[in-house]
Amino acid sequence: MWSNLSDRPLWPWGLAAIAAFCGWGTAMLFSPGYLSLDSVDQLQQALGKVPVTDWHPPVMALLWRALIDVTGSPGAMAALQSAVLWAALWVIAWRVWARTGSRVGSLAILAIGLAPHIITFTGVVWKDVQMAFALLAACAIAFVARDLPAERTVTRWLLLALGAILITYAILARKNALLAGIPVFYLLVRSLWPTPGRRKWLISAGALIATAAVASGVVSAVAKPLETRQFSQILLDDLVHVLTVEEVRAAAGKAATSPDFQEAMVTTTQRCTPERNLSDAYWRCYPRDKSLGLTELGRHADELTDMWISEIPGHLPEYAQYRLQVFSKVLFQGRYTYQDGTIANAPGIGEPVERRTQILKYYVVGMGEDLPMLFAGWFWLAVALTLTFKPGRGQYAMPVRVLGISSAVYIAGYLPTVPAGDFRYFYWPALAGTLALLLVWLGRKAAKGSGPKDAAAAEPAPAPVRKRDADSAAPAELSGADVRS
Repeated sequence: MWSNLSDRPLWPWGLAAIAAFCGWGTAMLFSPGYLSLDSVDQLQQALGKVPVTDWHPPVMALLWRALIDVTGSPGAMAALQSAVLWAALWVIAWRVWARTGSRVGSLAILAIGLAPHIITFTGVVWKDVQMAFALLAACAIAFVARDLPAERTVTRWLLLALGAILITYAILARKNALLAGIPVFYLLVRSLWPTPGRRKWLISAGALIATAAVASGVVSAVAKPLETRQFSQILLDDLVHVLTVEEVRAAAGKAATSPDFQEAMVTTTQRCTPERNLSDAYWRCYPRDKSLGLTELGRHADELTDMWISEIPGHLPEYAQYRLQVFSKVLFQGRYTYQDGTIANAPGIGEPVERRTQILKYYVVGMGEDLPMLFAGWFWLAVALTLTFKPGRGQYAMPVRVLGISSAVYIAGYLPTVPAGDFRYFYWPALAGTLALLLVWLGRKAAKGSGPKDAAAAEPAPAPVRKRDADSAAPAELSGADVRS
């Protein structure tokens, strides 16, 4: 497994061929993309059939619109997702081979894309998926940066810019990706400069903030999204599940709400009993006026905020119990592990081929029955915490710990906000956790007998860096001593 590969310089191209084939196969399997109701709403925005709103990320609608303009096919979005995933996995597999000389290890990295808990959503057009793949691509850039020769200063800054763009896209696609993105940004900077110093940190952080600010401004100016004030959905959940019917009625009266909204709040509270609907009250219990679309609840965001501020602090034990109850259900009784094709009548896009859909469904659903922990939130939280505190001692200890922290804080961020128990909320932790577990294994194998020799043979490490060049040097762990650890 750890054989000398110095006489096989074409191995990275072999990995590229495998990744390209798998990417093509995945794209064909999902073609022209799997769409849920959320996905269809985004497609309608991209096609200009409905106004763009901020309920779903406007940046996705703009990207989808651009892809349709260029290719003429709405299926280009799902194909792009597959391409990004497999390109990122190829880059990581290539750099793993360059450091360890392990063909099996590099193939194992590629195999992540075929794992049931990963491929299940690869071609589903969701913000959760695009966020995860953007962060994975940023990690791939970090793996390249770790091995850059000392003199490649310009390349380092270019990689920082590209990584900042990818992390920014992840945050624009899903707001709470900020929690997962900050550790990935740390990994990127530490991979570019092992001891960056205050100046490098300030410049790098400024670059990320500037990229996010500019991108957000451009998206808002171009898309002009309707404001929905989506946070009001969380406030509604808290109020109707923590307060009694009479307390909701009294709170609505104190907030000077309209009689119609007061009655809607009372009706929602009566319908959303813990036995029937523990969360997602707006979609399951609220008497919605469909003619108002996604802006309906946002019209009452100020009243809901006043009610929450005036009532929840007086019910903190009940609030904590409710949020822990919902979070516990998400962790231990998750659902929606597979999106079964595309809903009917999606505009401008055909149905996936039935036999291809069944092939994927048999695989994902069957493996879910055999290995249910792969689709369980508690399992990936446990993996994340373990990796955070026990990342190992090999050359991948720092990336492993960062991936663990990114996953753990991302999951923890759902504690006060999670609306449902869908597995897609754990998609990034599942992807990052799978990669990190493989890196732990690879690090341990490289630390044994033949691993170091093969690592050196696969690709030479950059030359040692003098002290005065340390601020722009390649990572310290590329020295011979660390490769052999």
